[in-house]
Amino acid sequence: MGIEEIVKKNNSNDLEAGFQILDDFARFDQKNDVFRRAWWDDSIKSKKTKLFFATYREPLKTWRKADGYSQKDYALRNAAWHVSDLLTEINKDDDRREGFSDAFTLQTPVADTQIDMGTEQQASDEIKKIALEFGAGLVGITNYDNRWEYSRKFSDMSATSRPAEIPDTLNNVIVVAQPMDYELVRTVPSALSGSATGLGYSHDALTVLSLTQYIRNLGYEAIGSMNDTSLAIPYAIKAGLGEYGRHGLLITPKYGPRIRLGKVYTNLPLAHDRPIRFGVKEFCEICRRCTKGCPVKAIPDGPPSKDTYNQSNIHGVKKWSVDGEKCFGFWAAQNTDCSICIRVCPYNKDYSRWLHKLGLRLAGTRLRHFMLWLDVKLGYGERQKSSLWWQGARDKLLARYAKIFFRK
Repeated sequence: MGIEEIVKKNNSNDLEAGFQILDDFARFDQKNDVFRRAWWDDSIKSKKTKLFFATYREPLKTWRKADGYSQKDYALRNAAWHVSDLLTEINKDDDRREGFSDAFTLQTPVADTQIDMGTEQQASDEIKKIALEFGAGLVGITNYDNRWEYSRKFSDMSATSRPAEIPDTLNNVIVVAQPMDYELVRTVPSALSGSATGLGYSHDALTVLSLTQYIRNLGYEAIGSMNDTSLAIPYAIKAGLGEYGRHGLLITPKYGPRIRLGKVYTNLPLAHDRPIRFGVKEFCEICRRCTKGCPVKAIPDGPPSKDTYNQSNIHGVKKWSVDGEKCFGFWAAQNTDCSICIRVCPYNKDYSRWLHKLGLRLAGTRLRHFMLWLDVKLGYGERQKSSLWWQGARDKLLARYAKIFFRK
């Protein structure tokens, strides 16, 4: 495909996905991600950021005297992160943090014999089935798009940049979304709520690695990726998983913004999904719950704009941009990840309940003002005490044992 054809295809895809790419667009350098800057940028680095990272891996000696910050809360959070952390650090001697700074290399070689997977649609159907079997909550497929790949990679450990790793010969991208636990997210901000994040990443790593290896076993190239390599949200939007929200997160019709994303790049011929629309943009235009709920005012109040706050924002895209410096500063001060914007988002619901599914549909209509009023009136988004979560977890465990013990 020639350059002109690629540009034409991208323009068509952008319109369908709702992207507004400007003439001054520039690919994002991973070095400028606010989490990467916390390792090298003196304006971000501090004693608080050092402690923030340390408490995820080192034995905790002190805990905040506040609900959700007990030793037990931290213990669960760090246990939830454990699998993801082990995979991230397995090749640290090679200056790699796999899954967060670098793509995964934890795979066996590609099979010598390539299996005929039928039509592209048949192959896509099977890949989605397998992804769901491996634990994905959602899965979609789109094309490789160089614009969303990092212009350069960055190593946290050696503080050096290097070229991007993913070749454009892997022209299909499988995007998986892993849901985070609804009840844990309700306790945000707390160390306990960080368990939802850790579990999301640990489960995501399992899904991505397993799916990647399955494709390699079929005789096709595949590379697994999580919070590395590229900007995941544009790929997820193109793959039909959801829409972009005011808080800078992907909003899905099944889990709202309560998800973590992973990707698998492959040369396996696959049919692509189309972007979806279910009223998120129109709802976010009238809703300010994340803006009002953010303690450090990192989320914009106005319409989508090309304006940026600092180097941690991508340039040349008209959208809602979040001030990553303010956001991460609050994380470090809290000594755990925040996610208040997820908790208060009206799309953050348990969609296994039919009433919430109905509300989702109505939010995409002219009744969106009423649905926003109702969301506030009914108290959705209010913080739940971590102690209540522990009580609920204990009651569920007791009920499970009672069912086993008393069954006939």
